[in-house]
Amino acid sequence: MSVDTHELRVRLEAGLGRAIQDLRRQPSHYSSTYPLEDLCVQLDDGTRLQFILKDISRPPATSLKPAFITDPRREIDVYRSVLAERSLGTAHCHVAVADETNENYWLVLEKVQGVELYQIGDLTVWHAAARWLAQLHARSAVSSHLLRHTPSFYRLWPERAIANARHPERIAALTWLAKRHEQVIERLLKLPATFIHGEFYASNVLVETSQNALRICPIDWEMAAIGPGLMDLAALTAGSWSADVRQSLADTYRDATAYSGDDADFCSALDCCRLQLALQWLGWSRDWQPPAAHAHDWLAEALAAAERLGL
Repeated sequence: MSVDTHELRVRLEAGLGRAIQDLRRQPSHYSSTYPLEDLCVQLDDGTRLQFILKDISRPPATSLKPAFITDPRREIDVYRSVLAERSLGTAHCHVAVADETNENYWLVLEKVQGVELYQIGDLTVWHAAARWLAQLHARSAVSSHLLRHTPSFYRLWPERAIANARHPERIAALTWLAKRHEQVIERLLKLPATFIHGEFYASNVLVETSQNALRICPIDWEMAAIGPGLMDLAALTAGSWSADVRQSLADTYRDATAYSGDDADFCSALDCCRLQLALQWLGWSRDWQPPAAHAHDWLAEALAAAERLGL
């Protein structure tokens, strides 16, 4: 436990405005790049509350996230400044600590009683997530710690993907993609830039249902950025969906936005984002492997997008 329990209690009492009678900590069953703990708190009047403690001070030695995109202040700033008072249904942040002198960074968040979107087969819930995403992209954000989807950021990934590839046929396919990548970058840079989650995959979206109300609650804002909103839609629609289902989710998102292009323009822009996202995962780490439940052939995804784009 790198977060001191006494400091945790003091800061949480200040955040809640209440005295804490008992505080218990245990590792969370949710997975993340950073250590998570479940907090069980009993207030002075006997009320019991549950929270999540996320220690962003340093990723564990087993983390394979590229160091050049890691900034512990990013997610803290998102919760403290960007998402605060936006009524988007995101987890409430009770404590945000960013002590640069001691390299001490952590959050205490509401423990949302939901399930990951990928566990839900009801397509109406997925369409609700697409509409939520459109709401997010309609908001502006100002933070110096957000990633920026710049030409140099985009160009990093095919180079890393080729370096990570182990087999000649994969290297050849990635080299073919890399030679055509500037066409994709040119298109991406023409898309409207907005505040994006950066990893809007179904495993990063909690869904809570209560009293016939549906709450969409994305978590893990470590890759939050300023970039094309369609990058988030590409993440949401990744996976083994049929082409028709993918298109229906994309249509729902588009209907909820002010996208001005025609159908062909929209589909082409989304495919550029899908290709870029696939290259990002292929360039993530030579040793990275997704959990079996989330395994995906990102090279096939990139090549299919390239074919649809006529590269």
